[in-house]
Amino acid sequence: MSTGGLAELRRLLVERYDTIKAQLTRRLGSAELAGDALHDAWLRLAAKDSLEEVRYPQAYLVNTAMHAAIDRMRGQAHELNEGEVQALFDLADPGAGPAAAAQARLELARVVDAMESLPPRQRDILFSMRVEGATREELARRYGISVRMVARELRTAHEYCARQMRR
Repeated sequence: MSTGGLAELRRLLVERYDTIKAQLTRRLGSAELAGDALHDAWLRLAAKDSLEEVRYPQAYLVNTAMHAAIDRMRGQAHELNEGEVQALFDLADPGAGPAAAAQARLELARVVDAMESLPPRQRDILFSMRVEGATREELARRYGISVRMVARELRTAHEYCARQMRR
């Protein structure tokens, strides 16, 4: 589309403004955002000198407006108004209180005690898989056992630790 084609796009935007805005409102969920996006699309078209051929002008306009809306939402996503900033300062600290922290320390100590009382191979398998991210295949090679045996040792270790934690 040449300079004449660009004028045609601008004309189409003016003539079908309400239809295109309704289409954008359905997609974006906001008539205000759709109107702003169309305004931005108009500014983008006004800034162009020429345009290659556009086969579907209305789709081109809708896509231009959608891209403008996305850019607008990205820009606004990082901005907070004064009231929102104040609300953040008024939020209660979600950190654990002293009682919850003490309870968590007790539970952690119980987990450590349970793991320390496991047989060495089960303890290593449990720790290696859950903390270090080792695979069953790696542990089978390390201990010279089958993958199925690694799974059995892991299940036994889990069951033992769960029983210890319930006590």
